[in-house]
Amino acid sequence: MSTGPSRRTVLGLGAALAAFSAFPAFTAHAAPNRPATSSLVPADEATTLWYPEPADEDLLIEQGLPLGNGRLGALVGGDPASEQFHVTDGSLWTGGANSTLDSDGQFPYGREDFGSMTLLARATLSLPGHDFSAVTGYRRALDLSNGLVTTSYKKGRVTYVREMFVSAPDDALVIRLSQSGGGTLTGSMVLSGTHGETTTADTARHLASFSAAFANDLRYAAAVTASADGGTVTASGSRVTFTDCTEVVIVLSGGTDYAPDHSAGFRDQDADPLGLAKSKILAAAASSGTTLRDTHVADYRSAYDRFTLDLGFSSGQQRKLDTWSRLTARAADGASPDPELEASYLQFGRYLAICGSRDSLPMGLQGLWLEGNTPDWMGDYHTDINIQMNYWLPDRAGVPDTFDAFADYCIAQLPVWSKVTQEQFNDARNRFRNTSEKVAGWTVAISTNPYGGGGWWWHPAGNAWLCESLYEHYEFTQDARYLARIMPLLKGACEFWEARLITMSVDGREVLVDDHDWSPEQGPQDARGITYTQELLWSLFGHYEQACRTLDRDLEHAAAVRELRDRLYLPKVSPTSGWLEEWMSEDNLGETTHRHLSPLINLFPGDRIRPDTDETTLKGATALLTARGMQSYGWACAWRAACWARLKNADNAYQLVLTNLKPWAGADTGTARNFFDMYRVSDTRAIFQIDANLGTPTAMLEMLLYSRPGHIELLPALPDAWAASGSVKGAGARGGFTVDMRWERGRVREATLHSVGGRTTTVTAGGRSVDVTVRPGESVALTELVG
Repeated sequence: MSTGPSRRTVLGLGAALAAFSAFPAFTAHAAPNRPATSSLVPADEATTLWYPEPADEDLLIEQGLPLGNGRLGALVGGDPASEQFHVTDGSLWTGGANSTLDSDGQFPYGREDFGSMTLLARATLSLPGHDFSAVTGYRRALDLSNGLVTTSYKKGRVTYVREMFVSAPDDALVIRLSQSGGGTLTGSMVLSGTHGETTTADTARHLASFSAAFANDLRYAAAVTASADGGTVTASGSRVTFTDCTEVVIVLSGGTDYAPDHSAGFRDQDADPLGLAKSKILAAAASSGTTLRDTHVADYRSAYDRFTLDLGFSSGQQRKLDTWSRLTARAADGASPDPELEASYLQFGRYLAICGSRDSLPMGLQGLWLEGNTPDWMGDYHTDINIQMNYWLPDRAGVPDTFDAFADYCIAQLPVWSKVTQEQFNDARNRFRNTSEKVAGWTVAISTNPYGGGGWWWHPAGNAWLCESLYEHYEFTQDARYLARIMPLLKGACEFWEARLITMSVDGREVLVDDHDWSPEQGPQDARGITYTQELLWSLFGHYEQACRTLDRDLEHAAAVRELRDRLYLPKVSPTSGWLEEWMSEDNLGETTHRHLSPLINLFPGDRIRPDTDETTLKGATALLTARGMQSYGWACAWRAACWARLKNADNAYQLVLTNLKPWAGADTGTARNFFDMYRVSDTRAIFQIDANLGTPTAMLEMLLYSRPGHIELLPALPDAWAASGSVKGAGARGGFTVDMRWERGRVREATLHSVGGRTTTVTAGGRSVDVTVRPGESVALTELVG
C-alpha cells in the first residue's frame, strides 16, 4: 500500500489544464477565480430542507437530494456507511436523428431509435462501521442558500460532517469528509458505469476511471480520485481507498463528446472525454476542500442571491419540524398556513434551475436527475407544454441566465428541424400534412432529442409554442442581440404557417385556420382551426412583426405576416357549454377535466385573454378553466394555478399550490420527501417530472406580480395566507424590468422598479396607477403606489 499524495503533490492546476480539450457539453474552463474568504450564508439564516434519517436507497428518486452544475447532476442518499450517488451528464443520450417515419407518417419513439437520456455512473462511498444504527444526532440537509448537501452525525465522541456539491467552476462533483474530536476517516469510493463498462485504476495518480461509446458513436467517460490530510490514498480496480485520514476530498467528473453542431453530427471529433475527466478531477483535487467549497458557493450565490422572497412568518413549532413532517402537518385539515415552507418550495425551484440549466443542454422531463437508464418518455423534451413550463421560471425568479440553455438548444437544432420538416412533413402517410402540398420553414414532433430527432407524433404548432417561450425571454430582457439570434426560429416558424394555413368561410367572412390537427393531447386528430393553434399563431405573428421592427429588418415580410394575423380565425364561446371552444365546434370533443389547458394558452402564458379585454371571451375562458377542475397532475395544477392568478383569483391559485405541496405517499400526485413532484402510475411505481417543480413557483410569482410589455401589476392575486406581511426582491417583469416590493395587510408599502433594458411602463397596485419613465440601468421608487 503506497502513501497517497498530499495536495501539494497532486498534478498541478496548470499541468491539468494543459491536458484539456475544449468542447461545448464537457468543456475546459480557465482556472476558477477562488474567493479570498468564505461566502457561506450562516446556518441559522439559510433556507434548508432537512431530514433526521438517510434516504431509502431503493427510493432515491423520491428521497435523495439533488446536486448539479447545469451539466453534471447527482442524487445523493446520505447513508453514513454506504452512500449512493446517481450521476448524470445531460448529453449522455442514446439514439440519433430518427428521421425515418413509421408507416403512419409519424416518428418512431423508442430507446433504440429516438434514444433516451441515461445515467453516466453510479458511485458508492463506504465508511465501514458508520452504520446508521451506530450513530447519533444524524441530520442530512439541502442548503438552498449555499447550494450544498450536508450530512452530519456523531459516532462516539467524534463528529463527522459530509459536504457535497457539484461545482460549476471546477466542473466536478465534490464530496468533502471531515471530522472533529480526534477521529480518522477510513473508507473507499467505488466508481461503476451503468452500461457494462469496466472501471480500471491508475495507481500512480490514485484514480479510477472508465470510458466507452454507445452504438450511436457517442463517446463518454468518468473518473474519480481523492486527496487527504494525513493517512494514505490508493487506487485499485474500480475503487479509490483512503485510510486513517483526518480529512478527505473526493472528486468525480465525466462527460461526453457531444457538441451542439449539426454539421459535425453533434460530435466533437477532437474531444477526449477520458483525458478531460482525469484532468478535471486532478486539477480540483489540488485545492483544499474549503477552497473548492467556497469557490462553488461564491459561483452559486452569484445567481441565487439575485432574488429574495418573504411570504410571512411561520410559527416556532413549524420551524422545529423536519421537512417531511412539516409537509405532512401543513396538509392536515385545519392546519395553519406555513408561509416559510411555501417560500422554500419556490426557492427549491430556483435551485433546480441553477443546478439543472447552465451552458449545456436544457432540462427535459426529469432535468438532470434519474433513477436509472429507462426514464419515462426517455427523459426527453416534450414540446406541447413540458419544456416550456421548465423555462417559465428563470426570468421571473432572478435567474435569467438559466434560460440560455433552452435558447441555445433551439438554435442548434434548427438546421435539422428545418431539413426534416421540408423533406418529411408532407409525407402522404402523415395525417397532419399540409393539404396545400406546400411546405417551408420548420416544425417539430411532440418529443425531441439532442440530435435533431423527433419522437411520437408531429406537432405542427410546436414551432409557435417554442417561439412563444423564446420571445417572452426577450420581453423580460430587452436584449436585441438575443433577439437577433432567435430571429431565424421566428421567421422559419412563420414561413411554415404561410405554407400551411387554409381559408375557410365563417359567418360570411373568409378566415385563415390551421389544417388537420390535434388539440394536445385529446380530441379528433383531423380537426381544423383548433383554438390552441389559432391562439399560438396570433402571438407568433405579432411577436415576429414586433421583432422585425425592433431589428429594422424583413419589414416587407413582417407586413405580409401582419396581414395573415388580421385574417386569423379567433375562437368563440360555445353557446352550448358557455366555455371557450377548444375546437371550431359548439360541442366539447374531448375530456372535460383533461390535464392539458391547450385552448387557454393565451390566458397563460399568453396575454390575449385578460381581465381588461373582451368580457365574453374572458367569461368563456373562466368557465372552461372551472370545468377543467382543481385536481390533476402536478404540472397541470401548476398551469391551472397560473391561469387563476391571471384571473386574479387568489383563492383558487393558492389552493392549487397547496395541492402540489401535499406530501406524496402513494397518492395520485404530490410532493415527495426531497420536494420532487411525483405522481402515481401504478400501485408499485411513481414518476418524477420536474416541470411542476418549476411551474408551481412560476404560478406563485404570478400571484405576486403580473406583467406584459407596457404594464405591470403588483399583488394581483395575493392569498390571505401571505397577506399579513412579505416582500420580494429581484422579481422579473416583462418590458425589461425587475421589481422590489414590500407589503403589509395586503397592500404595497414600498416598491422600486429597476430597468434592465426597459424605458417606459405603467405600474398599478391597489387601484392606483403610475406611468414610469426610466433609463436602462437606473431605478425609480414607486411612492405613488404605496398605501
